[in-house]
Amino acid sequence: MARRVLQISPATWAGGIALALVLALSFGSLAAVALRAEGDTGLGPADWAAIRFTLVQALLSAAISVALAVPVGRALARRRFAGRQVLITLLGAPFILPVIVAVLGLIAVFGRGGILSQALGLMGFEPISIYGFHGVVLAHVFFNLPLATRLILQGWLDIPSERFRLAASLGFGTRDVARVLERPMLRQVLPGAFLVIFLLCLTSFAVALTLGGGPRATTVELAIYQSFRFDFDLGRAALLALVQFALGAAAALVALRVALPTGIGAGLDRPMTRWDAASGWLRVQDAALIALATLFLVVPLAMIAINGAAALPSLPASVGWAALRSLAVALGSAALTLLLALSIAALVVRRGSKLAEAIGTLTIAASPLVIGTGLFVILFPLIRPERVALEVTVLVNAAMSLPFALRALVPALTAVEADFGRLADELGLTGTSRLRRLWLPRLRRPLGFSAGLAAALSMGDLGVIAVFASPDGGTLPLQIYRLMAAYRMGDAAGAALLLLALSLALFWVFDRGGRLDADA
Repeated sequence: MARRVLQISPATWAGGIALALVLALSFGSLAAVALRAEGDTGLGPADWAAIRFTLVQALLSAAISVALAVPVGRALARRRFAGRQVLITLLGAPFILPVIVAVLGLIAVFGRGGILSQALGLMGFEPISIYGFHGVVLAHVFFNLPLATRLILQGWLDIPSERFRLAASLGFGTRDVARVLERPMLRQVLPGAFLVIFLLCLTSFAVALTLGGGPRATTVELAIYQSFRFDFDLGRAALLALVQFALGAAAALVALRVALPTGIGAGLDRPMTRWDAASGWLRVQDAALIALATLFLVVPLAMIAINGAAALPSLPASVGWAALRSLAVALGSAALTLLLALSIAALVVRRGSKLAEAIGTLTIAASPLVIGTGLFVILFPLIRPERVALEVTVLVNAAMSLPFALRALVPALTAVEADFGRLADELGLTGTSRLRRLWLPRLRRPLGFSAGLAAALSMGDLGVIAVFASPDGGTLPLQIYRLMAAYRMGDAAGAALLLLALSLALFWVFDRGGRLDADA
């Protein structure tokens, strides 16, 4: 075993360097803001209001998302229909959907000039407004309801079909099945799903930037941004960054301590038949729930396509340049993510280091804006921050995508080493030879998925670039926000459609490339 460790010194060094970079970004940026926050400056009333708003909106958004996901997940679990698998796949789309695009779609549906307000106007009612607390919560539910549904649906699918067959033979009705089978599963699944969504809502920036604002609808991250861009109060921004990191770290620790679902027994993987849900009323109820959830997901995206298609031919040149910058950032972030993830995964698998894997996921506790705050504090005395805006954005986006890439690569590389590691050792495959001949051919699927996810997430990010970019620079999401701020909603819709198309294309190209002719 000692000889095997010595043979992989290049992987060990690469993994060590990658971990050092993650630690520097996580704790180095935190140390920088901590030093900058020293002094007599404390949290004012507006800061405490931002903290309260952040916690309340995250709690409410997570609670509503999970509460609505339970009946939708149950309906999907007990019904089979044409297009069901496509719909379940679409439930994962909001995770890679650029936030600014979804916000524009929600405005087109729920804004004062949206289709819902127009329908209310025809009935003699006043139009509704999407801005403020309720708009932030609505947007977070739009993003996280599909995620919660996927998590809860998996819990239902993990219940062996034999349990439902036994329940039917015992004459159990719908309430009995819910009490004996479904509620125990939900008690295992719901806490984890709630905490994951709470953490995502806690670190959401673009939603609060576009739909929040004002004293009553400001999150901690939005307060950090305002301290930079409007007040240039680095001390206050640094103090708020510490608060944001503490909130995220606390939520992440609680989420990690919540046990994953253990299931309620093994089965024979037979198709599930739900005799307890055969009544016509339950069929209608489930169909209505699935239809409403689908409309809630699809209609805002359809409005983006409809409004954006008309504006595409007349988009200003600034949108094209911003799109090119976004593509460069996305490709750079994807490449750096793969380099870091593969280096850390090699260290985790070959050395059996769980600590290395834990360090690799540290960035999930920090938001991009917090890390960006630390980098801004470090770089500001040395160089004009806008000159390195794209490079910093690439670095931070790669760090934020790293936990998801590790989640895909570590199990896959573990399986490869378990199947072929001993043979590779006997053949003397080490270093780059092992990488080229063993790992890369058999890791194309997770590598392609990780690259596509990192590129799509980076393409739609509106965080660090909002702090570092110059007034005439920036990526496509920032350009869309500027068009919205200038009330050029047609151009914003066209740019949003372009951003959506580029994000989905990047994910598809990388993911498809990883699956094409890949070894199993």
